[in-house]
Amino acid sequence: MGLWDKLKNELIDIIEWKDDSTNTMVWRFPRYQDEIKTGAQLTVRESQVAVFVNEGQIADVFSPGRHELTTQNMPILTTLRGWKYGFNSPFKVDIYFVNTKNFTDNKWGTKNPIMLRDAEFGPIRLRAFGTYAIKITDAGKFIKEIAGTQAHFTTDEVTEQLRNLVVTRFTDAIGESKIPVLDLAANYDELSTFISNKVNPEFGEYGLQITKFLVENISLPTEVEQALDKRSSMGILGNLSQYAQFQAANAMEAAAKNPGGDASSGIGMGMGFAMAQQMGQMFNQQNQNNNNAPQGPPPLPGGQVQYFVAVNGQQQGPFALAALQQMTQQGTLTRDTLVWKQGMAAWTKASDAADLTSLFGAGPPPLPQ
Repeated sequence: MGLWDKLKNELIDIIEWKDDSTNTMVWRFPRYQDEIKTGAQLTVRESQVAVFVNEGQIADVFSPGRHELTTQNMPILTTLRGWKYGFNSPFKVDIYFVNTKNFTDNKWGTKNPIMLRDAEFGPIRLRAFGTYAIKITDAGKFIKEIAGTQAHFTTDEVTEQLRNLVVTRFTDAIGESKIPVLDLAANYDELSTFISNKVNPEFGEYGLQITKFLVENISLPTEVEQALDKRSSMGILGNLSQYAQFQAANAMEAAAKNPGGDASSGIGMGMGFAMAQQMGQMFNQQNQNNNNAPQGPPPLPGGQVQYFVAVNGQQQGPFALAALQQMTQQGTLTRDTLVWKQGMAAWTKASDAADLTSLFGAGPPPLPQ
């Protein structure tokens, strides 16, 4: 036996994989002429499994621990090769180490806006993005369906396909939810849980599982966000007239604190005086509106004249002329009863109201007191 063969047989006794990467999912163990020596020591670390593939067919799967390769701990491979009484010579088999840890921080996001119909805003477009974590739960199925015969398989080679699946299911879920756009932020957790449950059966077909799904942001188009910001600002400012008065008062105060004679301060004072004048006009306009405001209750529609009546020192009404005539017949309304209608400066006797003179008819004036 040559020196190389002797070294090769000694080196092949230990089969292991020390993963120094962050994204390797499957790694095929390299060996000289595809030969594994009987009695070789297989070391499988935590978050790993070792899969033996014989002539393209998945055979035995080894969990974490140290294993000596014999016919006793390789029952499927022993059956496939027909070893009835054990084996003593090297055998050929492909060994794949599969990483079963969580692969985190996988990005997903909508390449194009999602078209939705919102109850408040109508047709609208949304963008969304987030992250998800996956792990391999069925090493044999993953190799068969995804990795194939590749010697080195990373997350970069599968995330594009998984991302498209996630975005499709997310779009469907948010469309069916009918959640108003302004309430989406309060439902991120519920959306994440719902989408995880919806996507996991499809991931399971590849031997994968989503262990964490996060919605980081759902955003509106820039122009819609700007319009929404303006709408929010109006709600915060409240009365715009009062806000303008407040701004003008601040400008006057700033101008008063800077009475210097340079050009910039002069401009500042001029602006302050202009704002003061504007504020004065606003105050005058407001006072005029207050003075022109109707006094007392407005008249009812229909154009009928209506009067308030003072009965036993209490204001009653308003009453239309028909009701006032009935009150006259009952003696509740007399010539000396005080009445008032909109537009009158003060309460006056009913006999002095031009609209009510016809209610009392012609008769002698009251006797002098």
